[in-house]
Amino acid sequence: MFLWKKKKKKKKDIASNDWPFADSENVACFTSRRILKGEEWIQYVFHDSEDGAWQFHPQSGTPSSDMALVTLRQVFDLDGSIGQLADLPLGWRAWRQSPDAAWIREPNT
Repeated sequence: MFLWKKKKKKKKDIASNDWPFADSENVACFTSRRILKGEEWIQYVFHDSEDGAWQFHPQSGTPSSDMALVTLRQVFDLDGSIGQLADLPLGWRAWRQSPDAAWIREPNT
């Protein structure tokens, strides 16, 4: 007699279904500790041409003493509006005047 075991269904990562970036969720990126603490909002985004790194900075800038290395998913979870920049080309930057304003894009020259 054979006993058939049901295969366990793998949990579907619902959040991944809506992931807007070509980069994986765990790609490393740079941001400010003040953004992570909710003390400031993301005003500037850079998509580096040299290595494809993402950078997320507040209006006041990010001195090296305030820099944090986090995953792209962590930043996206803090501010889902960065998903609008998923197609930002390498070597470009984006900024906005307020947390609710539209993103403005241009080559980072």
